[in-house]
Amino acid sequence: MAQALEFFFDGEADTTVRGLWQRLERAGVPSLATRSHRRHRPHVTFALGGAFTRQTRADLAAELNLLALPSIWLYTLGTFPTAENNLVLTAVVDNELLAVHSAVHDVLAKKVKNPVAYYLPGSWVPHCALAQEIDTPTLAAGIAALHPVQPIRAKVDEVGITDTATGEVDVLFTR
Repeated sequence: MAQALEFFFDGEADTTVRGLWQRLERAGVPSLATRSHRRHRPHVTFALGGAFTRQTRADLAAELNLLALPSIWLYTLGTFPTAENNLVLTAVVDNELLAVHSAVHDVLAKKVKNPVAYYLPGSWVPHCALAQEIDTPTLAAGIAALHPVQPIRAKVDEVGITDTATGEVDVLFTR
């Protein structure tokens, strides 16, 4: 079981991303709306690991209350060069976003079991997943169904630790 530190979007951005998920479904591409536990919410993952202890969660909540959370501009439709095809909207990387990511990882340093390297500073590509683990023809159909995508300004309204197996969220911060 993995746990993810996820930054969830305001109502308008949430609705817009869910609209993209619906367009994918209509094109025959399974989106996050219908994946696994079916409780996915539009988000950007800042960290992923085996477990976030109660104390680590409290430390994160305290840090999040001190930070100015920037808007996240979801801008580019893309995929990652891995064996698992994922269709994503990548975020514009700016100093504010990197500062928050760095501050979060300062709190998490040596406190999370089995951290996933893709989410560590220097490796992280901030993105909002649209579809995961799809074959190449399905990926192409997804791109065709969504291209071109209009930029989405996502304000962060909530931050939580999500159990990736169940979709349950332990909310750490609400705006």
